[in-house]
Amino acid sequence: MARDFDGTYQPSAKARKQQEKDQRRMEYRRAIESYCDQRQLLRDLADYPELQALTVWQASAATSPKNAQPVR
Repeated sequence: MARDFDGTYQPSAKARKQQEKDQRRMEYRRAIESYCDQRQLLRDLADYPELQALTVWQASAATSPKNAQPVR
């Protein structure tokens, strides 16, 4: 581990490249999961014709755990 004089961690070039590679891999994986979730949602909505006007973005935003209200 490379440490600067003030004690902060400075990753080596190899470690930084690996970290960037891992980050890109996780972004790609999240994109695939999001796409699969949207397709599953569309398949589920196909059973309910009255919900056909609902867009994928509205439906995914409503079911996203990021948008859930905190319990008080």
